[in-house]
Amino acid sequence: MSNAEQYPFISSDATSGEASFRPHLPLTLIYQQNSIEASGLLDTGASVNVIPYLVGIELGYEWERQTTALSLTGNLAQYEARVVIVQAIVGQFEPVQLVFAWTQATNVPLILGQVNFFMEFDVCFYRSQLQFEIKPKSYQS
Repeated sequence: MSNAEQYPFISSDATSGEASFRPHLPLTLIYQQNSIEASGLLDTGASVNVIPYLVGIELGYEWERQTTALSLTGNLAQYEARVVIVQAIVGQFEPVQLVFAWTQATNVPLILGQVNFFMEFDVCFYRSQLQFEIKPKSYQS
């Protein structure tokens, strides 16, 4: 991939060896005057981006003011979720708007899923090499 940035897979549990490595992407999340450094799990099986409750609070979101609700599935089905839009900066790329399901769950990672992270970025996984490459989507003219 030309103009791509490379990142290593990160181990989530040193006792599990190579099986514990996951593609976590460092990024900056911005909402109004607040910004935080975060790490998002790239999850091609996730339908949507998910932001944990405490990260949303840290960014300055107020639960009661977010009026667009949505239902999550799987392990997060039991939690309420609201739609929030966050500006994200990945590496040296231009900022992008990412739509997140802000869940009340606190024990979930920040998840980067199909809508809309993988709609904004092209990603190549090299699992055997414990790395991945990412670049903004290509526009066809």
